[in-house]
Amino acid sequence: MSHLLLYYQRPEPATWVFLATFLLLSIYFVFHRFFSIRNLDIALLVLLAPGLMMVYEGRQMRVTNFEASALETLASSEHELDEKTEAVAARPAPSFTIAEKQASSTEQAAVSANAEQRRRTAHNLEFYGFVALLIACALLTLRMLLDPLLVRRPLLVPNLSIGGLSFIGISLFLFLMSNVITSSPRELRVRGPSLGPGYAMLNMVPELPTTPSEQEFEASREVEAPPSTKRWLPNLARTLAIFSNMAIVLGIIGIGYWHFDNVQTGIGCAVMYLLLPYSAQMTGNLQHAMPAALLVLAMLAYRQPLLAGILLGAASGLVYYPLFLLPLWISFYWHRGLTGLLVGVCTSLLVMAGLLLLQGFENFFDHFREMFGLWVPRMERLEGIWGAGGIQPAFRLPVLVGFILLSLSFVFWPSLKNLGTLMCGTAAVMLAAQFWHGNGGGLFMAWFLPFVLLTIFRPNLDDRIATNMVKGGWLSLASKQPKPRS
Repeated sequence: MSHLLLYYQRPEPATWVFLATFLLLSIYFVFHRFFSIRNLDIALLVLLAPGLMMVYEGRQMRVTNFEASALETLASSEHELDEKTEAVAARPAPSFTIAEKQASSTEQAAVSANAEQRRRTAHNLEFYGFVALLIACALLTLRMLLDPLLVRRPLLVPNLSIGGLSFIGISLFLFLMSNVITSSPRELRVRGPSLGPGYAMLNMVPELPTTPSEQEFEASREVEAPPSTKRWLPNLARTLAIFSNMAIVLGIIGIGYWHFDNVQTGIGCAVMYLLLPYSAQMTGNLQHAMPAALLVLAMLAYRQPLLAGILLGAASGLVYYPLFLLPLWISFYWHRGLTGLLVGVCTSLLVMAGLLLLQGFENFFDHFREMFGLWVPRMERLEGIWGAGGIQPAFRLPVLVGFILLSLSFVFWPSLKNLGTLMCGTAAVMLAAQFWHGNGGGLFMAWFLPFVLLTIFRPNLDDRIATNMVKGGWLSLASKQPKPRS
């Protein structure tokens, strides 16, 4: 970023958390109605920041401890070598040699104890960070499940005009994307099986760290890659990250403009998404941004079932977890548009499965299983609360069963689904997926944050049901949307 703005330095994540939180409160807090649902929602969103920072600091401590341990080991080895050299030259008495060995052993034990203490501190900080994240996710899940009961939804616009919101939003987006452009790639493949279910071709694309300490660490450990890889893979990752984040922002604004009939609401949601500390940390992670972009665009195109199905199927093919949205979306389109939705989902999944053949037929079945998670739930090499030293992975199985039951329950509840219930239900399912996600559940906020924000800001959408809004076939648009009731 300093190449684009003279003397600019990326703010540390902790600094950004405080600045973003104060700005968030100043723009969206309803000061004249202190005890309101809107203020409670803002408090719930702010609760995501402490856990996110604890996880970040824990991981940074782990990296620092690894480097410190390596340096201490190297220094200890050099010290022992010097002592042995001096001992050979001076030919000391045997008693002196034994004393030297005892002192060296004591020093090594102290170094090992210090390293173990630092490792334990980093692990505990990261673990409790994930716990804090999941507590915040649990509260947001409860809020999304109770949202259909909130009938009165007064219009509470942000404390800033459309022009001010647009200026802040454009500035934030440019700064965040500049961080993506100037970042150095991190190869996801070094993480191996810990990537979990997902699209094999997406796992080939490097991640782009956008925080200063991560940048320094990656620069210090960057390994020479083949020229062909250096030439196009990082640039592809940057391009996909920029367009994915742009699709999320424009999709949110489009939903506000076309489905809420209030462009200020859409811009306000988009600016809030960009302001949240998560957006500054995970902007360059394609496993977060690309599925989120496809899901937001699917919601934007809900009046065109075929297009919505194609986008939903593409998101499901990338990271597997949106497949559990199908009961909700099928129930929404049950009376009209169901065929178009299913055709779109199946088409996307078949095309993406066919593209796996580009990596060779011998690996096709392994990649196909990975794409749809067709394996017994793993109990090893997990991260987050299910990782080593955390909660026993066996308890992940009942959580998974509960998640599946929650997903299936949307077939029956609520009985009449509108656009509002589609939004809050999508947010609830993707929030609930964080609890059994074995690779850092709680961090994948882009999968649910856009829908949480849209649910918070949405007007009354009881009349936005499929039988009213989907007319004349799969691809046609309804003639005119009715005004939402406040």
